[in-house]
Amino acid sequence: MIGSLVLASLAASSAVVERPNVLFILVDDLGWTDLGYSGSSFYDTPNIDRLASSGMVFTNAYAACPVCSPTRASIMAGKYPARMDTTDWFGAPQPDRLSANYSRPLKPAPYLNRLPLEEVTLAEAFKEGGYRTFFAGKWHLGPEGFWPQDQGFDVNIGGNQTGGPYGPGKYFHPFDKPNLTSEPGDHLPARLAEETVKFIDGGEGPFFAYLSFYSVHTPLMGRDDLVEKYRFRKAIVGASDEDIWGVEGPGKVRLIQEHAVYAAMVEAMDEAVGYVLDYLEETGLDGNTIVVFFSDNGGLSTSEGHPTSNLPLRAGKGWLYEGGIREPLIVRAPGVTRMVTISHEPVISTDFYPTLLELCDLPARPGQHVDGRSFVDQLLEGEMEERPIFWHYPHYGNQGGSPGSAVRLGDWKLIEWFEDGRLLELYNLRVDPGETENLISERSERAKELLIMLRQWRREVDAKMPSLKNENNLRASGY
Repeated sequence: MIGSLVLASLAASSAVVERPNVLFILVDDLGWTDLGYSGSSFYDTPNIDRLASSGMVFTNAYAACPVCSPTRASIMAGKYPARMDTTDWFGAPQPDRLSANYSRPLKPAPYLNRLPLEEVTLAEAFKEGGYRTFFAGKWHLGPEGFWPQDQGFDVNIGGNQTGGPYGPGKYFHPFDKPNLTSEPGDHLPARLAEETVKFIDGGEGPFFAYLSFYSVHTPLMGRDDLVEKYRFRKAIVGASDEDIWGVEGPGKVRLIQEHAVYAAMVEAMDEAVGYVLDYLEETGLDGNTIVVFFSDNGGLSTSEGHPTSNLPLRAGKGWLYEGGIREPLIVRAPGVTRMVTISHEPVISTDFYPTLLELCDLPARPGQHVDGRSFVDQLLEGEMEERPIFWHYPHYGNQGGSPGSAVRLGDWKLIEWFEDGRLLELYNLRVDPGETENLISERSERAKELLIMLRQWRREVDAKMPSLKNENNLRASGY
């Protein structure tokens, strides 16, 4: 196992060899280009950029779903949301509870609104391996009884069923999250970072710490000092409405990054990341701690304030286009990754489970992470065998997206929309990452191959489909 190589490399500098620690940082709604290292010239993210310069950056990393809860479940279980029926954000209306004036052509598929306790989570695997386990921040994987402490975490700070900080002070004092106190002047991302450091500092033995920010999810609100900084920067940019807005589907999409409040939220999150990274460096733990940085879905660009732009990617959160599912990913694994390295090979959120087990020399659980594949070879800059990756979102997104499925194999991506008249879209992502040229007519044979693959996969995982509202509105999907 590669984990044995990691332990061996550490033995050279330590008389006592310990398993590597793991710090997994998950940000909510952060877009692919919302960081300095990934192309933003408006948001300041020096701490995350520093992390990127010390590990491997993945340019084709994907969330398993364009909305939050399904992706979070995929990380914890190592399974596609479609296999677990956890295909929409937990709290979205079920099809049998739609309002009387519901006017969409299709009824979305039913979904499971909790991560089943029967799943052996990533946290449970680490706990069974002798790790101290810690969770802080947004959970959003089920009601009470399905919270982090019920899914393998020794400590839960702030995690419950809610998808955002919707209590009395929201991102500011007073908080209303479990086991999280606050005082006047406290800011939620900073407090979550402080609690993470407190946990790491307060125990013996290897740790698995999962810092899951509520940032940068709505409500859009930032620290006054940072908002003022970016309002000044926005005035310098001086963009016109024509520069700012484009059209996606039935509504508008943001084309440039110049939202001052959102920028303040991004920078505050970056400061919180820096607080934890600084602690690891000051204590020397950085030499024995694997750090993963990821986002749960694309940036919010088509609704709810339209705070960011994902260009050159198309659309954003809630859409099966690249802007909704391609994510920033950084992995720093001492003894494995080198500084300033880049991987262009596709990976997806189900892959974290087997990858982290291998890095930490813990036994694989092939019956659990059935949809994940370890990407340790990529961390070693080796070759990876090509494989398809899949998405299934049989729902209408709050952000304008429609029910559909997608598959990517190599450079090619096929989207199958379930509404009549929309059918198929085929893109070559290597030359057209913005999905501007649908090649379905020119490359019909490639599209047919991918469509067969996609439909076979849906049958394999027993993916639930939208139901008929009107017989004329749902074509024969082949499912």
